[in-house]
Amino acid sequence: MKPAVLEELREALGPAGVIADPTRLLAYECDGLALLRQKPDVVLLPRTTEECARAMRILHREKVPVVGRGAGTGLSGGATPVEGGALIGFARMRDVLEVNVADRYARVQAGVVNVDLTLAVEKHGLFYAPDPSSQAACTIGGNVGENSGGPHCFKHGATTRHILGLVIVRDDGSVLDLSLPRPDPDGFDLVGLFVGSEGMFGLATEVTVRLVPTPPVTETFLAIFTDLDAACDAVSDSIAAHLEPSALEILDRLTIEAVEDSVFAAGYPREAEAVLLVEAEGTDVEVEATLAPMKAIAERRGAIEVRRARSATERKKLWAGRKGAFGAMGRIAPDLYVADVVVPRTKLRELVAESTRIARERRLKLANVFHAGDGNLHPNISYDRRDKDEVRRVLEASDEIMKVVVAAGGSLTGEHGVGLEKQEFMSLVFEERDLHAMCRVREAWDPGRLLNPGKLIPVHACREMRGTERPR
Repeated sequence: MKPAVLEELREALGPAGVIADPTRLLAYECDGLALLRQKPDVVLLPRTTEECARAMRILHREKVPVVGRGAGTGLSGGATPVEGGALIGFARMRDVLEVNVADRYARVQAGVVNVDLTLAVEKHGLFYAPDPSSQAACTIGGNVGENSGGPHCFKHGATTRHILGLVIVRDDGSVLDLSLPRPDPDGFDLVGLFVGSEGMFGLATEVTVRLVPTPPVTETFLAIFTDLDAACDAVSDSIAAHLEPSALEILDRLTIEAVEDSVFAAGYPREAEAVLLVEAEGTDVEVEATLAPMKAIAERRGAIEVRRARSATERKKLWAGRKGAFGAMGRIAPDLYVADVVVPRTKLRELVAESTRIARERRLKLANVFHAGDGNLHPNISYDRRDKDEVRRVLEASDEIMKVVVAAGGSLTGEHGVGLEKQEFMSLVFEERDLHAMCRVREAWDPGRLLNPGKLIPVHACREMRGTERPR
């Protein structure tokens, strides 16, 4: 980065808004996918949309590649630079700009932490529904980039269902204001297109989100199984019975042991091979109409016990264990590879077993904790990155799991995105003409391909698309 350009950026953002010291840049060399690392040349921390736009105009003029970053909790390398360049973080953009109680929406800056939004509006009897496991750290802007999910997205849907508007800083520093919620917007659905675009269309600096009423009753129970297959079958049966709890989560034995050995200990029984965590919300009648048949299904599938949370404190403890599970894996090994695939819910048993087999054949420790209701599996492989052979086996197992899932009718990602991790597997799901269509959409937003280059779409597809006729 030229010294004159750095000085210009400091004038635009202030001294606190520019990080160029090589040691401080190390904190930004990767997101939650720590296997892939590349240090940016500079980190920029704007405080407002206007500051972000000024910085983007400078970077665009200099043709500097740009990567956006929320809290860096992503797990697919989406916030990891591949060409150095500039990383724009939103850690200083954490204001709740507006809460409209009557129309049930809020406008927030992109750096607002997910759970902080619910804390800000709960006094109005409202909450923000998407709840990634990292909700105590991840940001609304990062959730928009990856179309993040979470346990309660089984009922409420992923991020895209809750985004009503955006303010977007484009590649050239111009600002596209789509922040006003409209029940029936004219023209193209640019907001819907942008959510999940992994930072390749622009930088969302402000987000208008849908708020939903806090349910009058929320109940949670834990079904305890001596067999992981039986827990999976209980979920498949519940889906077939058209039951709609707000969350359906499974944790296997290794996960339970890690959680119970950690600060997240939730009282999960160590003797269980799996537990099914179920939550329902609504009126008393609605909750009972959901939980009673689910309890019967679990028992029919062999649950040895069904424990119902007796208080809000006990319920929160059960969920703290689930949401702390990834962190608890540090009790098993220093590093964790969190896979993210979606399988047909009728094939939960088979594909969970297949993932376990693939890991065991390679002498790896695999723990399963996943959004069972969505069929969104997270096979977690614990390893030590200092062991090069073990790293090779981890990547080999992850690749094989993805291929098996796609062959069974599943998809590459449910909530973590494609990023760098799954890029080469896009061709398993999409034909070349599909990939070229994605490239054309990307170029409509960013003709110079300076925004998060080298992500999501296989690089060869966009190279081939340039200089060729449109696929027919």
